Amino acid sequence: MSEQTALPLVMQAVVFDEPGAPSVLHLAPVPVPSPQAGEVLIRVAASGVNRPDLMQRKGLYPPPPGASPLLGLEVAGTVVAAGPAVAGVRFPAVGSRVCALTNGGGYAEYCAVPAGQCLPWPEGFDAVRAAALPETFFTVWSNLFIAAGLQSGERVLIHGGAGGIGTAAIQLAKVFGAVPYATAGSPEKCQLCEKLGATAIDYREEDFVERVKELTGGNGVEVVLDILGGDYLDRNLRCLAVKGRLIVIALQSGAKAKDVNVARILTRNLTIKGTTLRPQSSAYKARVAAELLEHVWPKLASGEISPLIHKVFSFGEVVAAHEMMESGSHSGKIVLSHAQTAG
Repeated sequence: MSEQTALPLVMQAVVFDEPGAPSVLHLAPVPVPSPQAGEVLIRVAASGVNRPDLMQRKGLYPPPPGASPLLGLEVAGTVVAAGPAVAGVRFPAVGSRVCALTNGGGYAEYCAVPAGQCLPWPEGFDAVRAAALPETFFTVWSNLFIAAGLQSGERVLIHGGAGGIGTAAIQLAKVFGAVPYATAGSPEKCQLCEKLGATAIDYREEDFVERVKELTGGNGVEVVLDILGGDYLDRNLRCLAVKGRLIVIALQSGAKAKDVNVARILTRNLTIKGTTLRPQSSAYKARVAAELLEHVWPKLASGEISPLIHKVFSFGEVVAAHEMMESGSHSGKIVLSHAQTAG
């Protein structure tokens, strides 16, 4: 390592010996990672919990080649060391407080991250709120504003509006002039979506396709942000306006769909795009980080938008954190606090 102070050789991290239920997770000593070229080492103060972590724990989402096998895709903490510099890469200074989109390894006391995937804590944020940002805001910006090209005045349907992705998507769509609609599964979750600025649709009580048609005068929405997949595919297509874009980012309802009317895609000039963020290149993620810093971070600092924190667990309560996320009872983000301050 270069630019480092004395660091321990071993740290505590969340591991699992075999895929399975949340109970397989436990703390164990593992080596502190060494930052490679273009990377920084972060002493982690808080880590976000995300659905891909649950999938990896179950053995359904292996890390990409070269990534840490440890869970955890977002962290906040302090830069304590840096690997060799790489031309064109923006390096945060050692000692600075950052949050970062990781390629894995966030459920640990230290995490090595490509420098371009780091961002400063927004003004007024603490470690927990900063840790709730990267995976969610990188995902939403990458999909709504880069992949879908969402524009001011366009309408967007956001599935899972009360979750971490959904609450961020509603706020970002609204603050940049789009018109958000959101599905949720209870009156309380619908109320949250409405409070954030969306027109909420309780999918347990009404047909979201018919409701979208009613709300849009039969025209449909320009964009659908879908976390469900499966048999939602045809219903999502029915929600789209002419030249509409369906962005599929997760498959919570399954990987296969039945009874899809392909003629609708053709005759209405629809686009279907599937994206996953984790396998994208560091250069692409750095581009997303730069756009977030320019366009979104000022709005976080001003309070125009804010991450919603459902519950904070201690690092040792990771089993309970995964159980809560798996239950679907949460609204907003679940965060692990490492019981340390950054800085």
